[in-house]
Amino acid sequence: MAETETTPDGSSRPTRKVREGLVDSTSMNKTVVVRVVDRVRHARYGKTVQRTKRLYVHDEENTARVGDRVRVQETRPLSKLKRWRLVEIVERAR
Repeated sequence: MAETETTPDGSSRPTRKVREGLVDSTSMNKTVVVRVVDRVRHARYGKTVQRTKRLYVHDEENTARVGDRVRVQETRPLSKLKRWRLVEIVERAR
């Protein structure tokens, strides 16, 4: 069963996904590419496997830099590829 959040009018809707990853690219305006690593168990062999996704994330103030660890949240489609928005910068790159 999916978790839900309550809206101000009392109805409920599914909670939005939150992911954490590293900024891979900042070459676009108001957009960053974030690399998210998921660890999943292999269905047959049981070995833990790393799977990487590249998410296009909306960054309104262009604050994120390459190498920053960021938290992103799912949102409505903002463009052809952008489906996530920047919530916070967890850790700055050194």
